[in-house]
Amino acid sequence: MSRHVPFRRLHNFRDAGGHRTSDGRTVRLRTLWRSDSLGKLSADPPGSADPDGDWQRFLSLGVRTVIDLRYPWEVEARGRVPAHPSLTYLNLSVEHRPYDQEAQGPEVEIGPYLAERFLEVAEDGVGELRTLLTTLRTGEGPFVVHCAAGKDRTGLVTALVLALLDVPEDRIVDDFARTGLATGRLLDDWRAEHPGREPRWPGYGRAPGEVMARFLAGLTRRYGSARGYAEQRLGVTEEHRAALRSRFLEPVQLVAGAGPEAP
Repeated sequence: MSRHVPFRRLHNFRDAGGHRTSDGRTVRLRTLWRSDSLGKLSADPPGSADPDGDWQRFLSLGVRTVIDLRYPWEVEARGRVPAHPSLTYLNLSVEHRPYDQEAQGPEVEIGPYLAERFLEVAEDGVGELRTLLTTLRTGEGPFVVHCAAGKDRTGLVTALVLALLDVPEDRIVDDFARTGLATGRLLDDWRAEHPGREPRWPGYGRAPGEVMARFLAGLTRRYGSARGYAEQRLGVTEEHRAALRSRFLEPVQLVAGAGPEAP
């Protein structure tokens, strides 16, 4: 099933829902979205060249909270989601050690390299990740989580949420790898900003499942599992996890004469 929502300027906007959990429930659709930078949106006024384009499509999704994972300097340089009375905007820069993917040499292996960067974010961004999970529990949804390409920082956050909802690791890896459907357009954006150039690193813009698999394995080595990381480093209690499951999972349906079944 394709969960991507077509936009003209956004290339990696998709629903994080639809996944089955280990106990047979389903992550709700249209409650948590993930995206590349919403700074690429503009609030096209009526009568403009694009009155019913990306902005109106975005508003039609009913989003109430936008969580921007980029550095403040990225927001200043490239803009943020347009202000709107229906939106709450939160900038949580989870990454503390900037690195330049485009400048990496071709000898750098994408799986080990990015997985190690993800583990750095998991250790450095504890405060921001705690705030994010609290916002998902108590804030007004639906939510959008985004970074620049909607790939790495957004992929890490989405993986943690899905793990707390008990989505199996192979489905989390698959969700991350779906960014590959947007890689071509993300590369086109980069080329448009750097005329006549190509990224030095062949891994730029790519999202092979190996990256997420290695990251989750790293959390397992250090904390026993992704859930163990959330409990030990982010302070996620069983009460918090139950609240997230109640909010983001479809309710269990009771069939007459039978026990609970997934919808």
